[in-house]
Order: sequence, then structure tokens, then C-alpha cells
Amino acid sequence: MKALIIGAAGFVGGHLINHLSGDCGYEVYVTKLPSEKLETEKASVYDLDILDYDAVAGLLEKIQPDQIYHLAAQSSVKISWEKPQLTADINIKGTINVLEAVRSTGKSPKILLVGSGEEYGWLRPEEIPVKEETIFRPGNIYAATKACQGMLGEIYSGAYGMDIVMVRAFNHIGPGQSEIFVIADFCRQAVMIEKGISEPVITVGNLAAERDFTDVRDIVRAYSSLMTSGKSGQTYNVGSGTARSIQSMLDLILSKISVKTEVRQDEARMRPSDIPAIAADISRIKNDTGWKPVISLEDTIDDIMNYWRKRV
Repeated sequence: MKALIIGAAGFVGGHLINHLSGDCGYEVYVTKLPSEKLETEKASVYDLDILDYDAVAGLLEKIQPDQIYHLAAQSSVKISWEKPQLTADINIKGTINVLEAVRSTGKSPKILLVGSGEEYGWLRPEEIPVKEETIFRPGNIYAATKACQGMLGEIYSGAYGMDIVMVRAFNHIGPGQSEIFVIADFCRQAVMIEKGISEPVITVGNLAAERDFTDVRDIVRAYSSLMTSGKSGQTYNVGSGTARSIQSMLDLILSKISVKTEVRQDEARMRPSDIPAIAADISRIKNDTGWKPVISLEDTIDDIMNYWRKRV
């Protein structure tokens, strides 16, 4: 089985490489931007800009993969506010290039388009946990572009008979995630306080928001299970099924260090718009694939803390 991961230099890519090459035993090919670093002995690495259609088509013709995991994205909500044009180009135009390039090969690999729970946006209390059929009310630019990506997947699957599965992945966390994401940022700050590198003050944004957090290693298992058992043209939520406040996550992180720490809100960390609460209904993926998360939140936070203890 040949698996191609487009956009593998990011947080999820490394974990997916490990899972597909190790647990699944696949022959793995991956892409990254020329400016990115990705060193692995578990996959063949290629430079690729998904905004270059000819380059995408040429690589697909060369590799002829059986599975394509489309991870390439501008995935930060914060950056989407700062760079909306870049976010739209990568998340929408880039996806069209991939789908058109696959179509041009005449082959029929199974494709996974990775979207986000952010697509649902402003949910009413009675809509949580949210089902896949729930109407979108995107609350930020990143969410709007990912919603468009999912719609494109449905259109290409229906119009051209392409084997495409869409995912709405909720907040995934774990060792190796960039500190531009909230849990990694809190863990990094806590470790710096623990080591005496920083004063015992942790700066935060909105702590009232509630999110559905899942270990990235569970997430990549979900992706591969959908490539085996997911139904073409279908969209699946992937998450834990439980909403947890950012405040509760911060409390758990601070419980891992013995230094009394002040929590200080920083206006610069507040977003122009922030969804109050969201959690996934994961019945569909459970029913179709048998997948469910197995790594506890406590273990995930321990692993993230230990990751930063080795690096700061």
C-alpha cells in the first residue's frame, strides 16, 4: 500500500508518518514546502507547493499512491485573522489543485480531506455535542476556508465519482505541537517557570472557551481507519466527544509543576471572535470504523510537558 501525505512537515504529519509506516506497514511518501525541514527515515520526502498545480500533478503521476492524506493547510485561527488571503489560497485553491491533479491522472486513490471542528462555529447549547449534519455558522476565517474545502470534497466525490472522505477534526494536542497553539503554549510557559527560566507568571487569552481536545496519536489512528472503512463522500467528526474549558486545561497543566504561579490575561492573546463552546458527536466514525480515542488527557499533558522539558 502506497500512502502519500501532502503537507507532512507539520505537527500531525510526523505522527501520521510513524503510524502509517509502523503500525500499518505502508510504503509512505510525504511532501513539504522547500522552506520546511523534515528529516525521516520512515518515508520518501519531496518538496511541493500545492499552489503549483503542475508540480502536484507531476508528483502524483510519479508516485501513483493508493491513499492521499491531504494535511497541507494554514491551520492557525490566529494567523487566519492576520493573513486571510494566504489562508484562503492554501486551504481552498490548494485543495482544488490536489483534487484536479488526482482527476487528471485517471487513477482512483482514496483521498482524506482534513477539515476542522471550527467549521461549525457558533453552536446553540442544544446542538452540543455537534453532529455532522449541523448547519455551519463559522466564527473565523480559517473555519470558513475549511468549510469550503469540505464542500469541494463533496462536490468532487458526487460529480466525478472520486473516492473522497472528509474529516472535521477537533482540537488535537500532543508532543511536538507548536507553541502558537494554546495547550502547547501553556505547557511551554509552565516548564520555563518550573526551570526558573521565567518569572512565575503565565500569560493567557480567553480561558472561558470550551473545546474538544484529543491526543494527536488517537487522531492519526482515526485518519487511517477512515481510509480503510470510511464511506466515500461522507464527512466524519473526529474528537473526544467532550468539551473542556481552557481554564480546566490550564489548571491541569499548572498541577504538574510545584511553583505557585500567577495567571495574567494578555489582551494581545484575545481573538476578534471566539466560539464559546464546542464538542463533537463521534457516533458516525465509531459506527463505521470502530475507532474511539484511547489515550487519557492526563497522559497527553504529561507527554507534552516532558517534550518541553527536553527543549527549554
